[in-house]
Amino acid sequence: MSRWREEFASAAREERPDLARLCLLLAAELDPGDPGLDERGIDEAEIELDRLAGELPYGMRDARGWASALAGLLGGRYGFQGVPVDYQKLESSLLHEVLRRRRGLPIMLSVVWMEVARRAGAPVYGVALPGHFVVGFGDPAERVLADPFAGGRPLTGTDAELLVVGATGSPLDPSHLEPAPPLAIVQRILGNIRAWAAARPEQSGVQLAALELALRMPSHPARLRYERAQLLVQRGEFLRGAAELDSYAAIVTAYDPPGGDRIRAEAAAARAMLN
Repeated sequence: MSRWREEFASAAREERPDLARLCLLLAAELDPGDPGLDERGIDEAEIELDRLAGELPYGMRDARGWASALAGLLGGRYGFQGVPVDYQKLESSLLHEVLRRRRGLPIMLSVVWMEVARRAGAPVYGVALPGHFVVGFGDPAERVLADPFAGGRPLTGTDAELLVVGATGSPLDPSHLEPAPPLAIVQRILGNIRAWAAARPEQSGVQLAALELALRMPSHPARLRYERAQLLVQRGEFLRGAAELDSYAAIVTAYDPPGGDRIRAEAAAARAMLN
């Protein structure tokens, strides 16, 4: 296991997980070709978040005031926002690159907003809308929402519902507006990276690394083991992939015996590829 993977696993199990550090450790593991993202590079990214927080007004208590101040600073003065092409780039999911480029996916721009606001004392939280991550301020019942991808555009409840309907075709559920825990945010980031890499076979190494990190979270879907097993087979690691499939089949058999049989057949087919 790499140093960064070990540190990520340890940080994810802390009593109060540090979202920024988890995102930076994730980036160090997934972007080993970046010589600047060593421990010093991680510290520099943290310092940049501190610096941005220092430019916010001190002592505000009003949720709408905080949202407006963040929009003015990050979306206005520094130009943090997103454009459609960002969805095609891995760096749009890496916090240090988002800080450098001031571009990224909605969830990563939201992480910047949350981490800057938190350092300044703002009551901020992430809102994991299906298909589009945003941020909230104050008591969640107030529903003071902003869209960092749009430079901090304020969102009404109707705006949020339109975002969800546009992304999924389904109506907004009140549970979508609940604050998202840090580890759930990190799992969603890793899911975005896996989806990005899965569409690019030449990036299977990135997909595998993202899976390894996701599996080291304190809680994760068991199906991630199946995803890793299939990916190992696709990468030509037939014996390792078959062993993973057999292991996952043992779990599935407990509640779905025919499903377990199908997965064991996949394991047999993987071993046959060695002949």
